[in-house]
Amino acid sequence: MPGSAAWTLVSAARMRELDRYTIDSLGVPGDVLMESAGRSVVDLILAKGADALATPDAEAMVFCGPGNNGGDGFVIARHLALLGVPVRTLLLGEISELRGEAALNCRRAENVGCAVEPAWPLSRPLPPRGVVVDALFGTGLGRGLSGAASELVAHLNAQRPVCGWWLVAVDLPSGLDADTGQILGGALDVDATVTVNAPKIGLALEPGRGLAGEVWVARIGIADIRPGEEADPGKGAALLWTPQAAAKALPERKPEGHKGSFGHVLVVGGSRGLSGAAALSAITAARSGAGLVSVACPASLNDVLEAQCIEVMTAPLPETSEGALAEAALDPILSLAESRDVVALGPGLGRVPETQALVRALAERIRVPLVIDADGLNALPAPGMLRARRAATILTPHPGEAARLLASEAGAINSDRVGAAQELATMTGAVVLLKGPGTVIACPSGRAMINPTGGPNLATGGSGDVLTGLVAALLAQGLPAMEAAGLGAYLHGKAGDRIARRRGEAGLLAGELADEIPGAMQQLREEGREGGRQRDFGAATLLPFPGS
Repeated sequence: MPGSAAWTLVSAARMRELDRYTIDSLGVPGDVLMESAGRSVVDLILAKGADALATPDAEAMVFCGPGNNGGDGFVIARHLALLGVPVRTLLLGEISELRGEAALNCRRAENVGCAVEPAWPLSRPLPPRGVVVDALFGTGLGRGLSGAASELVAHLNAQRPVCGWWLVAVDLPSGLDADTGQILGGALDVDATVTVNAPKIGLALEPGRGLAGEVWVARIGIADIRPGEEADPGKGAALLWTPQAAAKALPERKPEGHKGSFGHVLVVGGSRGLSGAAALSAITAARSGAGLVSVACPASLNDVLEAQCIEVMTAPLPETSEGALAEAALDPILSLAESRDVVALGPGLGRVPETQALVRALAERIRVPLVIDADGLNALPAPGMLRARRAATILTPHPGEAARLLASEAGAINSDRVGAAQELATMTGAVVLLKGPGTVIACPSGRAMINPTGGPNLATGGSGDVLTGLVAALLAQGLPAMEAAGLGAYLHGKAGDRIARRRGEAGLLAGELADEIPGAMQQLREEGREGGRQRDFGAATLLPFPGS
């Protein structure tokens, strides 16, 4: 949790469980928690939304829903009114339908002069300037917005571009699925989100990450774990690394080290027309710290690859008439693999049936750690065939490849990226790195990690080949599979972010991304050292979330 190197992201169910434990077992009343949550949002409004309230005609517009999220909104309205801020309090539903702490805080808001008016349809137009507080729906939303709620959210989204509003959501933007980041019928697009006690998984995944704006975590006193639990509670949560957490995972470069100290990566890849994929993976493995790199390739590509990557050794092998690796390459590759630390299988192999049969045989018989990507994944007939492997295995599918392995569709994979990655990891017994915005890493035990780095400039040919070489190099340098995959995704995205800051979000070449890896590693080392010298932000109650 905040204050430690990595952050724990929680599901809606996990958050409800911890909330109930805090109330029932620790004896902290729900009213106290609601008061703390609302006041945290007020603190952010005063710090970040002050300019939006600076003009004489500006108002704070607090939209409250019928549940506890609305109760937080009534707390916010009351505090703003007591601070002298002009406030409009708007309720979606009827006051008579409010229950518990929500009803209590509605009465308290009315007691200080906050007249409650209908949220939809509006009884009068909204002011053109001010702060809009979205306290309609939080983690309890289990179905798509409809009726008045849908119409209200659509109206606010439509008016936002022409109004001088600063929008802040309580816990998460209304209409967003807390567990998947998907839109439930419609969702509000906000400038900032104050999420209560722990960030929700959906705030680290697109489109939720983009809709939530700048995310702050209000530490209001809800327990992070219950007695006897591990700090990482498994399928109810996912981890998100900070720079300090990622820096701790970086392989150590001892002064007395030599090229044999940092691992030997064997890339099995390349076919006619696709030699660049194997070259990118091999070059990136070298750029990422592997001491030695070799490429096993079709014989006709050997001269091409020797020219493309002069720092890498090559092994010309039997090929098919189509210029892809033939089944006769099996024994030579197995022999090469015996003296290597990691094999990266797949970049540019092509989809010739004979080559696919070779891939299946290699996946079953290679005894060293294995990273399977691209055409290596396409050759697998069933995910379960990998379970018999004894050495570490990492799969790096994009949503389409994951969908084929899970007999699903890419849209379904993206609708629950954490769940899909966990399912594939369980089926294969491998660590799964599910590529895409908000890359997810999962292992068979149920642990999951979401990567906060990277952007749309990574959507370019060869970017995945770079990631394969990077992950293989980290694995070869001794990192466990989960950490190698997580750090690989982090560095891959960080390198892309560094280039985007210099040149924008388009036009990235994969070779440039590979060249950026050493600089990203060095920056991460420096950030890790600086983070260790800075004040522990875990002592604060309103924390900036590194995943936004």
